[in-house]
Amino acid sequence: MVLDRLFGGNFDDLEEGEFIELDTGSANIPSGKIPIRVEKIDEFSDAERIQKAIRDGAIVLVKIRALKEKDLSELKRAIDKLRKTCVAINGDIAGIDEDWIILTPSFAHVARED
Repeated sequence: MVLDRLFGGNFDDLEEGEFIELDTGSANIPSGKIPIRVEKIDEFSDAERIQKAIRDGAIVLVKIRALKEKDLSELKRAIDKLRKTCVAINGDIAGIDEDWIILTPSFAHVARED
């Protein structure tokens, strides 16, 4: 999974609300701290919470599996709503995996392979 490659942990077995401690001793940490939130979208109304986080300047990783399995048309509506928010704030949105998307505010972007 992508998160495993980025952070070197096993994220598949995590339940909502659990966390893993990451070794940041060898990481190059910038002087300013950027919030990174991990959210789960279970229904269309969860998009409001995610929109607020992105407007507040957080990078948001969103697990979309639950809504994808429940109602694909609702998922498409929610992602379209989030995409419009990203466009409005000059942010970025990209699929990471079949079950994850990432949203960034204007000061960050998703580096895509050419």
